[in-house]
Amino acid sequence: MKVALKIAPAATHVAEGAHLWTPPAERASAAAVEHFRYWVNARLGLDLPDYDALWRWSIDSNDAFWAAIWRYFDIRSDTPYARVCSAREMPGALWFEGARVNYAEHLLRHESRSPDAPALMHASELRPLESTSWRELGRRVRIVAEKLRALGIAPGDRVAAYMPNVPETAIAMLATTAIGAVWTAASPEFGARTVIDRFAQLAPKLLFVVDGYRFAGEDFPRDAQVSEIVAGLASLEHVVCLPYLQPLDAPIVPGALRWGELIEGPDVSVAQFRYERVDHDHPLWVLFSSGTTGLPKAVVHSHVGILVEHCKLTAFHVGLRPGSRPMFYSTTGWMMWNVLLSGMLQGATPVLYDGCPIGPDPAVLWKLIEQARVTHFGTSPSFAQIMQKDGLQPRRDFDLSALEMVLLAGSPAMPETFAWFYDEVKPELWVTSQSGGTEFASALVGAVPTLPVHAGEIQSRLLGMDVQVWNEQGVELVDQVGELVITNPCPSMPIRFWNDGDGQRYRDAYFSTWPGVWRHGDWIKRNARGGSYIYGRSDSILNRYGVCIGTAEIYRSVERIADISDSLIVCCELAGGRFFMPMFVKLRDGGALDEKLREKIKRQLRIDCSPRHVPDQLYAVDDIPYTLTGKKMEVPVRKLLAGWPLEKAANRDAMQNPAAIDWFVRFRSDNRVMLSS
Repeated sequence: MKVALKIAPAATHVAEGAHLWTPPAERASAAAVEHFRYWVNARLGLDLPDYDALWRWSIDSNDAFWAAIWRYFDIRSDTPYARVCSAREMPGALWFEGARVNYAEHLLRHESRSPDAPALMHASELRPLESTSWRELGRRVRIVAEKLRALGIAPGDRVAAYMPNVPETAIAMLATTAIGAVWTAASPEFGARTVIDRFAQLAPKLLFVVDGYRFAGEDFPRDAQVSEIVAGLASLEHVVCLPYLQPLDAPIVPGALRWGELIEGPDVSVAQFRYERVDHDHPLWVLFSSGTTGLPKAVVHSHVGILVEHCKLTAFHVGLRPGSRPMFYSTTGWMMWNVLLSGMLQGATPVLYDGCPIGPDPAVLWKLIEQARVTHFGTSPSFAQIMQKDGLQPRRDFDLSALEMVLLAGSPAMPETFAWFYDEVKPELWVTSQSGGTEFASALVGAVPTLPVHAGEIQSRLLGMDVQVWNEQGVELVDQVGELVITNPCPSMPIRFWNDGDGQRYRDAYFSTWPGVWRHGDWIKRNARGGSYIYGRSDSILNRYGVCIGTAEIYRSVERIADISDSLIVCCELAGGRFFMPMFVKLRDGGALDEKLREKIKRQLRIDCSPRHVPDQLYAVDDIPYTLTGKKMEVPVRKLLAGWPLEKAANRDAMQNPAAIDWFVRFRSDNRVMLSS
């Protein structure tokens, strides 16, 4: 379909918290979370009248809540669990001791219910949209799992993947976890050193690799990177290569197995195959922190913790059901890839896409949404802002009749972003935002299908998540910005960090501020009706003369200006207790940061925010540095300007656009006297 593009004017201001949508009564009453509320009331003799009451019960009667999740979703275990939770303490709480479960088994159990229905849909810049049935997916997973066993991969062994977002990667993950081995992944745009820093911590026994990938119409062979990664992992016994760019070429690693060899073999029936059901604390996978500075944290999750959490999340807070088709633009190195595949727990059909979301065709994802009949679309707020600024009007140009929900994640979502989806995509949408992270492979605050939508507002705290907002003295706040903390454990908290024998690194990361209370590192405000606003990482908050300023509110104001494509702001501490708060703006093509634009930016910040929000200086930059998961690199830039060497302040291989950091290195060198005085 031909898409007409126009340059959009500055976004219309939308008041934070303005009401945008209320779910129709029939839609709210049909939600799985409502069915669960009725079920709990009937089974346990309760009288919980609404979501707020259900949430409060999930916290006050935490063991009863998670026991109800176990029963409601019919969790399969070899043995009954002895108790739900060992103790209400963090860290150290043990969940469902005595149970033996397998996560992959639950993802694939819909094979017997709907064998010919699509289990996965997938497309890329190299491949057209195709689907894989539950029967075929299960068949391939079982063949690969048995091949892995034959190669000597045993429960607890680590299997790593340097693979794109394609069905082969999903099959490899399911096969690995089906036999009790431990999965970890990095997407192929990662540099070799970044991958080695991650994988070497785990000493993997087998590595899946790809020969290259395509992004924005350009091919990126990874022969050299793969060779360096293999050489840097002394623990490897086997390498499996997917020839993706050049399907007929020999493996890029001498002696490696080709994917085709792994996937070929006699069928293994469901009855013949044995899932490795594992103990309550057996590792499922290892996810890594962004690693923008320092060695990435290797976050270990358990089968049982992720299983109960993802059952709850996908059904009650995303609203997935058999036949749903969720698509979240992600790479395999981000936890949202794992969450996307978890939709199979509800019989949903994840839609995978590998490639650039905005180029060379800026409407590529909307075309895929139309073609695949996507029902739940997950994306980053920055993607929506690009669509908005480029004047894309999906509502006019595409058939979006199947689309029910938009889920924004990865960074704070502005009120104007919410409003754009209602104006230009679909007025009947459930548009929501969430915040959580790698540590939980889930959300802490997020979507609730029975509640109204307010501009920029995250609807509520999720069931079982005891989220509070605290000030520095540990006093709970309402309608004020403070630290996001968690005061009770939940099953998907990390069971540990890898190679952290005494747990000290784990405690230092989250429990050093308030022992026994999880400090998440996000700056958050919760209002009286229960909605939340995330204002960015608390370690990137602008502390100017003792007044804390969230960067998200500054970006919201400045990036409504049509001449501004992107921006980044930091606050540098100088000698004598002074501060220097520069702002760096990326201009639209042909723009210039002249005095008129400078004054316009300052005036808008004074009007939208306050005089304290106005930067000390404005600078035009070539590009704004982002992590591979789409987060602005505020902390690394601040460290650079404070004099840190580049190799300690930022990891180039963990960036979307490594060249962007070079401008700031030159800026530091040119302004050394000013930044040091």
